Amino acid sequence: MTLTFQARIEGEEIHCEIGSDTALSAPIFCFSLMAAPRVVSGGRLIRQLAGYGEVQLPDLTAGVPHHLVLAYQAEGHRPVNRAWLPLGAYLRVGRECLALPDLREGVFTDVPPREVAAFEGLPLIPQPSAWAPGEGAVEVSGLACDPAAFAAIESLSQRLGFGRFRDDSGLPLRERSVPGLSDGAYVLQIADSGVTLETGSASGRFAAGITLMTLLQTMGGRLPLGRITDAPRFAWRGQHLDCARHYFQVDTILRLLDLMALVKLNRFHWHFADDEAFRLQVVTSPDLWQGTEFRGEGCAVPGVFGGGIRSGGSYSRADVQAVLGRARELHIEVLPEIEVPAHSFGLNAVVQGLVDAEDPREEISIQGYPRNIVNPAMQATWALLEPLSLEIGRLFPMGMLHLGGDELPPRAWAQSPAVATLKRQMGLVSQEDVQGYAMERLARFVGRHGIRTAAWEEASRGCQGGIGNNALIFSWSGQGPGLAAARAGHDVVMCPAQHVYFDMAHTGEPEDWGAAWAAFVDLDAVVAWKPVPEGAEDVAHRIVGVQGCFWAEFTTRDKQIEPMLAPRILGLANKAWDCHDSLDGPALRALSARYAPLFDRMGWRHHPGA
Repeated sequence: MTLTFQARIEGEEIHCEIGSDTALSAPIFCFSLMAAPRVVSGGRLIRQLAGYGEVQLPDLTAGVPHHLVLAYQAEGHRPVNRAWLPLGAYLRVGRECLALPDLREGVFTDVPPREVAAFEGLPLIPQPSAWAPGEGAVEVSGLACDPAAFAAIESLSQRLGFGRFRDDSGLPLRERSVPGLSDGAYVLQIADSGVTLETGSASGRFAAGITLMTLLQTMGGRLPLGRITDAPRFAWRGQHLDCARHYFQVDTILRLLDLMALVKLNRFHWHFADDEAFRLQVVTSPDLWQGTEFRGEGCAVPGVFGGGIRSGGSYSRADVQAVLGRARELHIEVLPEIEVPAHSFGLNAVVQGLVDAEDPREEISIQGYPRNIVNPAMQATWALLEPLSLEIGRLFPMGMLHLGGDELPPRAWAQSPAVATLKRQMGLVSQEDVQGYAMERLARFVGRHGIRTAAWEEASRGCQGGIGNNALIFSWSGQGPGLAAARAGHDVVMCPAQHVYFDMAHTGEPEDWGAAWAAFVDLDAVVAWKPVPEGAEDVAHRIVGVQGCFWAEFTTRDKQIEPMLAPRILGLANKAWDCHDSLDGPALRALSARYAPLFDRMGWRHHPGA
């Protein structure tokens, strides 16, 4: 049997052609969109959950394509590009599931790159604190250095496809310890006779090694003569990866860590739990991952976000140790995240007692999920969350656990008798007060065991001050909530969606790929903001870093992430490290062109529109 499937955007509608060379009786078209679908013509919507839909089609006649027109339910919610077409589409005919051909997915990288101006400065991202150039450059076959001290750089260079970093007959690299240099700081003096490195920390040595390794690539086997003085602006230089919406293979995560190290990022935010799945193989609550690691036909969660007939996976303890081992080698710390009290559809699907059975109201989340919040007035909620959070917090040596806390549905728990009682007992009024109570209670619990908490910006709200407990707050909807949290005494990581959400499409072109609810994020946008905005100097000490985020709602294959991150991650890296914030859009584009051959050597696809 041969099936055909095509889809295109026409205005606010999605026009689909579904065909078969064999007659099919009453097939059901199963698919997912970015958000809740509706049928304009050609079928009848018989099931919908979030962006997943099932449409009853008429009988298909052999060789005669059927025309189905879809749209998004939300008024004004229109498809923007190819990522908004049906993903993971298949037909259910009786008890049989038949996969439809995939549409062409992901960023098109087989197009000519843009012409950009040459970059005249040091071809390095992030840019150093100071660069005093000498006259000319020295040819280098490799560096004669301490094998043990630079073992991680040597291994990384080989994995990236850059070749050998060390060469016993190469240019001598001598290291001198200088007490008092800050963590990550280093000084490189490059001369014809050799390289002198001054640093006071292992992280500084590693950063210097990255600088030398990179310059050897961007300068074609040469090193520029001169003096580099360097230190990171922020301690937190992060990249987030959503492994709940799409299960990324461990090898992909390891490759991402290598890319992060290349641009001196040092925090990996591992998001493995959300509405769609809980992917960590925990011992305290095995039902969580056993019941949600796969989605699709016959699963607790259907094929949302391109899940298709069946997809998914979970991360074992061995997988975690592989990630932690690579991260440790690269001076990267790993922040695990669970998601409460919202984004808990999967939890509620497999664990009983997390909602109030007497609550008649079913709030719908912004992603379209019912019953996606756990109830903090239920004892079962704490019986689950306390041992779960403790197990995960202890598994990761960073000593920090991200609790989530974002996107609570409107009027959550509004008709829960149990929450009404909780409000009276605790002096709470609004849903934000209730969430703040829940976040603070869980943060206090893990804090007693030596684990610091982190959370999204909403967790710092509520009449009692929200999460408290020295929690690290991530400001994602913009910078305003981060500044408010900083003024309330929290340390803050800035990750504004308008600038560093790398799931956003690069452009508004219909042939591009990605989300668009926050903005189109081109290279200019990645660097067109200030981590410490003007007028916020009073809380500059509270802004401890910046982070890029990648959410995987439209990701169906691991490789699709590559041109979404590259080359935009270069701008993030410079924003996180460069104390002068020296790159504007044109300069970043020019430097990105110098990095394109490096991405090619790594086998990492990159967006051609830089």
